[in-house]
Amino acid sequence: MDDVAPLASEITTRHSKRARVHALDGGDEPSKANGNDRENQERSSDGSDRSPNPGEREGSPDDFEEIRPKTKRPRPAEGTSDVPNRSEERLIEVIKGSGKNISQAVKQWVERYEKNPKPAMVELLMMLFEACGAKYYIREEYLDEIDVDDVVVALVNLARKGEIEDYQGSKKKEFKNFKENLVSFWDTLVIECQNGPLFDKDLFDKCMDYIIALSCTPPRVYRLVASLMGLQLVTSFISVAKRLAVHRDTTQRQLNAERKKRVDGPRVESLNNRLSATHEQKLVIDEMMRKIFTGLFVHRYRDVDPNIRMSCIQSLGVWILSYPTLFLQDLYLKYLGWTLNDKSAGVRKAAVLALQNLYEVEDNVPTLSLFTERFSNRMIELADDVDVSVAVCAIGLVKQLLRHQLIPDDDLGPLYDLLIDDPPEIRRAIGELVYDHLIAQKFNSSQPGPKGNESEIHLGRMLQILREFSTDPILSIYVIDDVWEYMKAMKDWKCIISMLLDENPLIELTDEDATNLTRLLFASVRKAVGLRIVPASDNRKQYFSKAQKEAIENNRRDLTIAMMKNYPLLLRKFMADKAKISSLVEIIVYMNLELYSLKRQEQNFRTTLLLIKDAFFKHGEKDALRSCVKAIKFCSTESRGELQDFARNKLKELEDELLDKLKSATKEVIDGEDEYSLLVNLKRLYELQLSRPISIDEFYGDSITILHSFRNLDDEVVSFLLLNMYLDVAWSLHSIINSETVSEGSLSSLLSKRDTLLEELEYFLNAPPEVGEGSKSGNQLACRVCTILADVWCLFRKTNFSSTKLERLGYCPDVSILQKFWTLCEKQLKISDDTEDEDVNKEYIEETNRDTVMIAAAKLIASDTIPKDYLAPEIISHFVMHGAGIAEIVKSLITVLRKKDDNVSEIFLEALKRAYLRHLELSRSDDESIKSESFQECKNLAARLAGIFVGAARNKHRPEILKIVKEGIEYAFEDTPKHLSFLEASVLHFASRLPAPDIRDVLKDVQKRTENVNAEEDPSGWRPYNTFYESLLEKCAKNEGIQDEKEWTTTRQRGRPRKRQNIEGRRLFDEHGSSDEEDSINTSDQEDAQVEGDEEDDNAPLIHSLKSTSKLRSLRVSRQEN
Repeated sequence: MDDVAPLASEITTRHSKRARVHALDGGDEPSKANGNDRENQERSSDGSDRSPNPGEREGSPDDFEEIRPKTKRPRPAEGTSDVPNRSEERLIEVIKGSGKNISQAVKQWVERYEKNPKPAMVELLMMLFEACGAKYYIREEYLDEIDVDDVVVALVNLARKGEIEDYQGSKKKEFKNFKENLVSFWDTLVIECQNGPLFDKDLFDKCMDYIIALSCTPPRVYRLVASLMGLQLVTSFISVAKRLAVHRDTTQRQLNAERKKRVDGPRVESLNNRLSATHEQKLVIDEMMRKIFTGLFVHRYRDVDPNIRMSCIQSLGVWILSYPTLFLQDLYLKYLGWTLNDKSAGVRKAAVLALQNLYEVEDNVPTLSLFTERFSNRMIELADDVDVSVAVCAIGLVKQLLRHQLIPDDDLGPLYDLLIDDPPEIRRAIGELVYDHLIAQKFNSSQPGPKGNESEIHLGRMLQILREFSTDPILSIYVIDDVWEYMKAMKDWKCIISMLLDENPLIELTDEDATNLTRLLFASVRKAVGLRIVPASDNRKQYFSKAQKEAIENNRRDLTIAMMKNYPLLLRKFMADKAKISSLVEIIVYMNLELYSLKRQEQNFRTTLLLIKDAFFKHGEKDALRSCVKAIKFCSTESRGELQDFARNKLKELEDELLDKLKSATKEVIDGEDEYSLLVNLKRLYELQLSRPISIDEFYGDSITILHSFRNLDDEVVSFLLLNMYLDVAWSLHSIINSETVSEGSLSSLLSKRDTLLEELEYFLNAPPEVGEGSKSGNQLACRVCTILADVWCLFRKTNFSSTKLERLGYCPDVSILQKFWTLCEKQLKISDDTEDEDVNKEYIEETNRDTVMIAAAKLIASDTIPKDYLAPEIISHFVMHGAGIAEIVKSLITVLRKKDDNVSEIFLEALKRAYLRHLELSRSDDESIKSESFQECKNLAARLAGIFVGAARNKHRPEILKIVKEGIEYAFEDTPKHLSFLEASVLHFASRLPAPDIRDVLKDVQKRTENVNAEEDPSGWRPYNTFYESLLEKCAKNEGIQDEKEWTTTRQRGRPRKRQNIEGRRLFDEHGSSDEEDSINTSDQEDAQVEGDEEDDNAPLIHSLKSTSKLRSLRVSRQEN
């Protein structure tokens, strides 16, 4: 390469340095970039933009001669031609292609480089520039003298003009392999040059200079591609360095062996020379890696582009792992620790994964001790990261730290709280950690391995964990669900059954442990047959593959075989234990009943069924009863042959026995004895009727007699009497609807039952049960009356039977009944949250809370059971009064109403009036806080309802909004000044959503209504009117001021910088980072964002405020004049 130096010097003497860099404008035509040393001292865009323009250069003949070739076609390729040989495929085209020819292209290029370095170097640099998206050409005679900064400035100028293409971020199909091919090219090039050009101190030094310089430029695509190439170079250098280290060690061993034979000699000298050369090459390659690290990585790991930061951290992790002799030290590890706090989840995840790989290697752990001490707390904190994927990876990292015993168990307390976290991925990861660390104890090398049954030992440790959640069964289920996938002992049915039956116990089970183990068995059974034991967030239906279905059937089979002989033993042992019996009984639902016949275990099946029947009559709790009914029904439908007949007979016997017990209990109540037996059997009948129809005609009459004769019955007894009557009516209606022929007798019987039930329910409307903070059973009865009434009305709504033979079944309550119904509902809504929280563990609480009452009332409107004129406004008026649950129900109702009828303005206005009337009633109180709270509720209701008309809906529903405003004003002025506060509380929120012309009309309307009124007589009464008027004035003035400002800026365009056009390539400068300090990276973008933000902010421009103020003053003056 030295032979071209005189030529370059001579050219430098004759020509200006301005002509050393040439850009290919339009593809192949070379143009000169500014290479003048003095001019390139400044990196300003003005100077850069001027440099490629030949019209602004010095008018020397030489310069003119250099510019003229722009109009000519390139000459055919010659040995020393300036243009690369076109007969062979260009390097950039190889990279853009499929990548199959990269290896061959690199070999050919290396051959060309070894023959004639300069043209090959120009070809490689052109490929480097084109990979970044810019088409540039450097003349080979200037290659040694051209300054890298001059080239980079010219490249940046091209990007500023949008004359580059982003191959890396392109979505075109032909560029889908560009990134992989570019990385493969540089890796292949390094490997191909490792025995020659890699160490010539020219080829890769020059490439690295350009790559480092481009990585620090403003255009994002330059930084992205340059970083990609630079990071890959280090990765490829590491493979060369490792080969050199192996070669050096081999040579050293050979030299040591040779010296034992003889001190001197040609062999020793040869080995010494080889060792020195290898060592020198390794030092050179290490220095090249340090150069890229300090010149590129140190700046780009904090680039504003998270993709660049993530690439840097991923590469650093690979470097440390693959070349620890250089990179496994705190000087490089600290970057992984720092980026654990990166704002981008992808970068944090990359750092965590890199550390996870490092801790997997045992030999790395001692060197990582200081790093671990410094950053272990942050690693644990990341287990609760806002990004789920980061949190899951961080939990895996914590497992690595535990495996090496680098963190104490005391630091893991916050992690165990995540066992009941929402994202299932985090719960599963913590479950694996809990299993490995606490149950299997894989990380505790100081303790000996378990002695005895491993499953029993693991289950014992699991029970120790479940003791922490014994008081809350739901939390226990979450913990079981988290660990189930990793703990095989949970599917060891024989071991669990053996522990419950105390057969040769290794562990003494307390009653608490036995309860937890029963829950674990039931939950594990459900998991094994493919059911969810924890509600899913998406509630999507589960789909199983063929292999999963086979696994589920195998689990069902294994469970059945394990339970056949032991099931009766378990039921007998825990028959009287209400905490365990419900879970044990329901297990049969998930068994394969056919195996009882195949395995000749029919007697065990009969025994099991008899025990389940006994459990039904032994317990009166909801869970136990529901499990027994579910189990017996399953056996009567899913078993086969004689076993099915036996199950059906037992179910019929159970029904008959229950009716006998009810008859006996009813007689006891009539005789004045205790009501407990009646209540328990009513619950049993209720649970049975929920699943199947039962003929209770005789008991139905007894129920009416009891209700008529004993009005002082316990509210819970009355509730279940009404519930069973309602279910009997519902099953009777179901039978008639599904019958092909309907007898007059059955129809009359149903009507008689329905009317009797309605009479009893209406009795409680006329004499409602006491509802309040201290009357919990009264609250429950009131809830039942409301929900049963709503259900009966819905079942018999007239729209179901109109124009049919069953039309006489149609029913609709009159307005007086409806008003009493809503009055009772309102009493339920007023119950405080604290009272409901106290009843959270009470039986059937999910059926007797205020949400249920509101759903029942809303259902009447949504199903068109009753006219919406009265009840719909009443329901909507409670939109914001009772918390998020009620608000969601009302919101859903409004959605249904809007779908059925676009014109909901009348309902909204009536709801506002109802809320306002409640406020007026409360205003009679002397308590100012009550007045203020009720008035605020009116305003909140109006704000929520007006908020429905947003965006495009505001224009679409303008007539409805205007109607609410006009009729609201009419209502407010019906009784002045008493109702004027309605303007401020309700109308204002709708009026402010109108356009300025409509607001002016509203102002004129209210102004006209006050022409002959003396407001000074009652200033406080007219204050809401003044507030309403002033607010609309200000809103109107603001709207007009903004409109005037828009017109003014359209015509003048002064006082604000013009937005840059969205020309192609401009996005490349978004959030760029070219300096060492991150704060100064994206100055221009921040300016653009500020401009856009100012345009979007109505209040930001001062001119808006000034014009609004002047407009407001003018409107006030006109008002005074009027």
